[in-house]
Amino acid sequence: MKALILYHPQSESARGVEDYAHDFKSRNGQNIELMSLETKVGANLATLYDIVRYPALLVCQENGDLVKYWEGDRLPLINEVSGYLT
Repeated sequence: MKALILYHPQSESARGVEDYAHDFKSRNGQNIELMSLETKVGANLATLYDIVRYPALLVCQENGDLVKYWEGDRLPLINEVSGYLT
């Protein structure tokens, strides 16, 4: 499983997203990939998974199947996301 966050790096929420990813790595030793929505890949992923509110945290299988996602300003608890990655 892998986790990624789709977000706008120049937004008000960017610092919170980056801090969340840093804290996640510190607590679990696992990375959350940060993906800018200003890139073609990020925009395509948002379209593929029908994400309309940002930031959005996605947990996907290695083959790309979406397992769980959260949208909007309130990111889930780190422990909740960790449960999907183990």
